[in-house]
Amino acid sequence: MLTSDNIVTTGGNALTRACRGGDRRRPPPPVRPAAPTRGGGTLGLVSFVDDVVSVLPKPLAEIAYRHRELIKFAIVGATTFVIDSGIFYALKWTVLAEKPVTAKIISGVIAVIASYILNREWSFRNRGGRERHHEALLFFAVSGVGVVLAFIPLWISSYVFDLRQPDVSFTVENIADFISAFIIGNLLQMAFRFWAMRRWVFPDEMNEIAAEFEDLVEEEFRRN
Repeated sequence: MLTSDNIVTTGGNALTRACRGGDRRRPPPPVRPAAPTRGGGTLGLVSFVDDVVSVLPKPLAEIAYRHRELIKFAIVGATTFVIDSGIFYALKWTVLAEKPVTAKIISGVIAVIASYILNREWSFRNRGGRERHHEALLFFAVSGVGVVLAFIPLWISSYVFDLRQPDVSFTVENIADFISAFIIGNLLQMAFRFWAMRRWVFPDEMNEIAAEFEDLVEEEFRRN
């Protein structure tokens, strides 16, 4: 017969097994902290990066969590590169075949807008900063200079060295455009924008990104 003493005894034994780790039939589900937003609320779903980090092995997950802003910043850079190059070639191979520099300016401006939105609302979502209009003005001023730096090598390739059809083949033209616009131009733009963003636009955020990158490099050196 089930009595109160039996219930107490059974419950006590179950509690003892749980404390000793012997009863593992139903491990408690992992608790994930909700991602904060600028307004102080929480998001219903964790971010893409948090989802990826959650399935990594523990040592990698710890490194990724410590450097999550650096990872997000890098993802934004890769995303805007795809946007920039995709729009550039879509325009260059269609309506702006004779105006590659114009195509590069248009693609660069769209990529800059995407970069600001993604960095402000995702990479650095949990940080404060300047007033939004002041920050946006500085961002687009710096990025405008970056767009100019990015298309200068393309302009030199196209109109100084004449690496355009019919003087060269379609393949040579597109290889020259890619190297000048997306390798040389983007390296110039990235170096300037990183320096300027760190100094004027997102000083706290960019300093933190630089510190995270240095820590990550130091960790890799220690591992090797």
